[in-house]
Amino acid sequence: MSHASVSDSATTTGAQLLVDALVTHGVERVFCVPGESFLAVLDSLHDETKQIETIVCRHEAAAANMAEATGKLTGKPGIAFVTRGPGATHASIGVHTAFQDSTPMILFIGQCAREHMDREAFQEIDYRRMFGQMAKWVAQIDDPKRVPEYLSHAFHVATSGRPGPVVLALPEDMLSDPCPVVPGAPAYHRVAAAPAPAQIAKLRELLEAAKKPMVIAGGSGWTPQACADFRSFVETWQLPVGLAFRFQDTLDNEHPNYAGDVGLGINPALAQRIKDADLLLVIGPRLGESTTNGYTLLDIPKTKQTLVHVHQGAEELGRVYSADLPIVSGMPELAEQLAALKPASASAPAWSGSAEAAHRAFLEWRKPRPIPGDVQLGEIMLQLREKLPQDAILTNGAGNYATWLHRHFSYRHFRSQLAPTSGAMGYGVPAAIAAKAMYRDRAVVALAGDGCFMMSAQEIATAMQYDLHVLFIVVNNSQYGTIRMHQERHYPNRVHGTGLTNPDFAAFARSFGAHGELVERTEDFLPALERAIAAKRAAVLEVRMPQEASTPGATLEQIREQGRKLRGE
Repeated sequence: MSHASVSDSATTTGAQLLVDALVTHGVERVFCVPGESFLAVLDSLHDETKQIETIVCRHEAAAANMAEATGKLTGKPGIAFVTRGPGATHASIGVHTAFQDSTPMILFIGQCAREHMDREAFQEIDYRRMFGQMAKWVAQIDDPKRVPEYLSHAFHVATSGRPGPVVLALPEDMLSDPCPVVPGAPAYHRVAAAPAPAQIAKLRELLEAAKKPMVIAGGSGWTPQACADFRSFVETWQLPVGLAFRFQDTLDNEHPNYAGDVGLGINPALAQRIKDADLLLVIGPRLGESTTNGYTLLDIPKTKQTLVHVHQGAEELGRVYSADLPIVSGMPELAEQLAALKPASASAPAWSGSAEAAHRAFLEWRKPRPIPGDVQLGEIMLQLREKLPQDAILTNGAGNYATWLHRHFSYRHFRSQLAPTSGAMGYGVPAAIAAKAMYRDRAVVALAGDGCFMMSAQEIATAMQYDLHVLFIVVNNSQYGTIRMHQERHYPNRVHGTGLTNPDFAAFARSFGAHGELVERTEDFLPALERAIAAKRAAVLEVRMPQEASTPGATLEQIREQGRKLRGE
């Protein structure tokens, strides 16, 4: 029974009020690294194991990334608990990713006792100042009676408008000292704007007058129904669709209107199609640096295309690009109205056939090209595409290895892609563990470079502890490959600080009790994949690549040559 329902004379604690609020707001899972600063919360969670699963991680960065991944998957705030000082600083990477990726998340930080504040007590940090620029709201709960109020506000802030992270500091004595029972707040409700009828009418008018319209969709806030409504809209109007950087699962990639991903390494033909458009419908993305190819894809501040920009947060509209029709709206609210929007004429639109042409160009672009060495990573992506179920979840962090995944894999199912638009390394491993904890019946595969993997490799222990059968594929080229690429382009033949010495990753996996294998040839991958799946436990496949194979389209020597030309050598 909730403590909030007992008589007014009863007492409780801040920790119990907090856990009661988590139950009220529908939290099913929390991620943490335990700390003495929030022992009272752990004690209260002990009595709620039927409602809330606690997953203990090996590093706070992983716990925060798992919470962020949960927010991405569900649209509900992912929850992490970490201790003060070092725990909070480790966890900041997940908060930063949640902010840049517009992901709902709440980070709870154990704080030193209230009577010790402002003395630079043990591990004391002012979290309002520390997280001020990377969270939507940062606060400290000093009065336990206000816990329900703060929690209600936190869930509303994290999910409303442009979603994002909230950080709440919890003084340890506030959590443990007796306090009167106070009424809890009701479960939160997401708050979102919807388009005005006049805006939808204007959008129709712009579409009817267009000759070369193009859609860029993505960003956060989508639901399965919103995606279905969006698909109906683009089918009705025969529109070509590009999907924003690392939101490639907004539309089935095999759909005949899909033109490819709009991000790093964009298909030049798709980039040109966007530049040549006379009407650009941007539905969901912020139009950040990665989606706009370093702000070069579109003119600033006024695009030469007529721009319709739909975003959940009013502050994002006009921030970089001044739209002809800016619309503040949640994705479900917009997509429902788009699905009902029908052309005035039954005749084919002026751009008829452009979606099919764009899709054909995408199919040609995604064909693997030969790369140096015995491992053809593009072919391996095709093997994954054929072998994995359509609802499999693929995760990755940052690195050149991800360009093969983005280019050659096919995302068929809503939220089958988990990756950080923030470009954070070390994300894929914890994100995959969070996904598998939520969907134990779905295949979950994490791709990581050797540098990326080693930033969170200790979380194999977490996967084993909770019997989470994640497949980790480690692409090992013994270097920080992306940085080496940039180094060769800007400072050709002056390699310094990018080489790595690695363990035997397959043996490393086996030391945890996981399945581990080494793959050194393309033809050996599929049998190894099948054995890893059959092992029915966490598994690591190490795929060794030569350093010369830098990207799907260029070797290191070709990149060096570009660098020499840039330097006039």
